[in-house]
Amino acid sequence: MASQNEKKYPGGSKERVRRAGNAVRENKATIEDYNVIEEWRAAHRAVLNTFQAILRTRTRGTGIVVAQRHKRRNTIFGKLHRHKTMQLHRMDDVAGCRLIFEDIKKLYEFREKFHKAKFRHKLRNEIDKYDYIKIPKVDTGYRGVHDVYEYDVNSQYGENFKGLYIEIQYRTRYQHAWATCVEVIGFITENQPKFNSGDKRYQKILEISSEIIARSFEDRTSSMAEVKDDELIKNFLALDKELGFMNLLRGLNSQEKEVSEYKNMILIFSEGRALNVKHFRDATDALRALFDLERENPGQDIVLVRADTTEEIRIAFKNYFSDAQDFIHLIDAGCEKLSHKKVMRPAKRQKLGKAM
Repeated sequence: MASQNEKKYPGGSKERVRRAGNAVRENKATIEDYNVIEEWRAAHRAVLNTFQAILRTRTRGTGIVVAQRHKRRNTIFGKLHRHKTMQLHRMDDVAGCRLIFEDIKKLYEFREKFHKAKFRHKLRNEIDKYDYIKIPKVDTGYRGVHDVYEYDVNSQYGENFKGLYIEIQYRTRYQHAWATCVEVIGFITENQPKFNSGDKRYQKILEISSEIIARSFEDRTSSMAEVKDDELIKNFLALDKELGFMNLLRGLNSQEKEVSEYKNMILIFSEGRALNVKHFRDATDALRALFDLERENPGQDIVLVRADTTEEIRIAFKNYFSDAQDFIHLIDAGCEKLSHKKVMRPAKRQKLGKAM
């Protein structure tokens, strides 16, 4: 028989959430399973609100960008299908806060202080386990640092959310520009280099790009430390010519939607159409609208993001606005720095579209 605390767990119990996730993976989910998952997923909003308040207090006046995002339902389901042994109740990035720093030194200084914070929430990982700056991800070139915390409070309100996880992402602005480009490529082509899926050339050119940025701007290496500068640039330019990669990014039109003072935004994506942005003052209203939209549009890509200002949303979630300008500037400057000469680009294609 489940304990009192287990009965309070969002979705009924960890076991019930696990079974609902397995049903989704096996394409056997019932309406009840989906309702269990939505209740469990919605509960992470309280965890997000707690951590973003803590982080904003600690970053006030520092220039560090803080934002939060609630993992999309389709992304959760996709992760379950990709990782056959993952149990839904253990998925640790449904709630996520992102911090963007000016440089690596400031990133590690903040993280070290945050680890000493006096609160009940538990750091679940070893210090270096998800440090992809010290050891970048092989074959992708991803750099950044992640921490996973388990929510734990004494209040009667928070009791129901004990045991839920949240992921904290730490990136420099250089690492963030690269990661943004990876997401943009996933949106505008049929490839998903983030998940090692699709045309491997996109994965390779992004891995090379990570190395170029790390060497040029952070005095570091990424996942291709053994490759010499001239060979690195040669390989990048060859793939760029094949794919029209940089011209594809240059041809994007970032959204210039009118922003408001509302801090919660739902972004609705439709292939071939402009990004649709809905603004909400209240987080509860935004979450309710998100779930309604997902039910009404089961195949559509919909995401809820929040930051202190709409400008911070644009900085932290540029990928959702198909904005790769920072990446373009860094690669242009990095190629010239490592090759010691101005890099000539192939002629711009006349028409841009989904890559085959």
